[in-house]
Amino acid sequence: MRQNIKKNLIILAITQLIILIILFLYHHKITLIHYIDISFYFTAGFILLSLLLYTIHSGFYDIISKSFNTAFSRDREKRKFEDVPGLSELITLDEKPLLFHGLFNGLLMIAALIAYYF
Repeated sequence: MRQNIKKNLIILAITQLIILIILFLYHHKITLIHYIDISFYFTAGFILLSLLLYTIHSGFYDIISKSFNTAFSRDREKRKFEDVPGLSELITLDEKPLLFHGLFNGLLMIAALIAYYF
C-alpha cells in the first residue's frame, strides 16, 4: 500500500511538472489563470480516458468489435461469432489510476480557481 501511494505521488508530481513546462513553453510566463487552463485539459483527458476504459470493460463495445472482426476476416478464415474475443477481453488497462489522477488534478485546478477568484 505504501509503495502504491508513493508511486501515485510521483506520477502526480510528474504531471504537475509537465503542466508547468507546457505552461511556460506555450504562454512564456506562469500565471494562475494559464495554469487553470492547461490543467483543465489534463484533468479532462484523464477523466474521459478513464470513462472510455470503464465503458469498454463493461462490455458495451463487444458486439461491435466482434462484428467488425467477423466482417473483415470473412475471406481469410472461417470462425464462429462466439470464438471472436470481445474488446473488453483484449484491453486490460485499469481505469482507476487514470480516474484518481484526473480527480486529483481537478482538485488542484479547483483550488487554483478558488485562489484566483478570492
